[in-house]
Amino acid sequence: MSYTELTVELKPMQPFADILVARLNEINYETFLLEENILKCYIQTSILQKNESIDIILSLSDQTKINYFFNKIDKKNWNAKWEESFSPVKINSNCIIRADFHKENKDIEHEIVITPKMSFGTGHHETTFLMSNEIFNIKLTNLSILDMGSGTGVLSIISSKLGAKEVMAIDIDEWAYENSIENSILNNTNNINFFKGDVSLIRNKNFDCILANINRNIILRDLVTYYKSLINGGKLLISGFLVEDFDIVNKKINEIGFKLINKKNKNKWLMLHLEK
Repeated sequence: MSYTELTVELKPMQPFADILVARLNEINYETFLLEENILKCYIQTSILQKNESIDIILSLSDQTKINYFFNKIDKKNWNAKWEESFSPVKINSNCIIRADFHKENKDIEHEIVITPKMSFGTGHHETTFLMSNEIFNIKLTNLSILDMGSGTGVLSIISSKLGAKEVMAIDIDEWAYENSIENSILNNTNNINFFKGDVSLIRNKNFDCILANINRNIILRDLVTYYKSLINGGKLLISGFLVEDFDIVNKKINEIGFKLINKKNKNKWLMLHLEK
């Protein structure tokens, strides 16, 4: 599997890097790295939409100085790249996300060990942080959980650690699917079932709680399916979109019949806690 690396130089960097990440995520970019004034974006070469990528970049050209270029790269040891910049992330007083090469912290109740590879979800990104933290506000004991767009599996692992009865984790990407299984083994969570695929896999299934940290377009497309798949009173946590997207997402959730329980943001990223 070959990947294309899109390097974008931005001056100033914020808030434009966040906007680019959100919009490129909507056209299947998987991983993003920030290095000073440089944003590196990765996508499978076979699904790269180059012209659409350029249009997204140039839409910000009148607000920040931008240079960009594409570079095709072969499969490589992404762990080494992550180890250069991957530091432990404290989600709250009870949870920290770290890599297996970090020192163990015995003062934290829940230590989640992640080897990210190319998968999205280490806690460094605002949406993963927001989702991880909000999970602690739901009593998950003996609940059935769906983690849609599971990435590294970190949300599934946290759910399992907090007492979920069973977790179904789905991601469309082969790399994420394999990585999430490895991470589940690292964390000794044996009640998570991982699947490679999309929302069609949950047809005729019901859940107490659904977690979806994907992107705005996919979430809007699948909200009705989530509603049908939740029990009455079931919870839905969604993220992967910007604060500026709230109106369009809120309109959809009201049309479907969801109740908004909580709304949180970190920088320009938004998380919504909904109830059926």
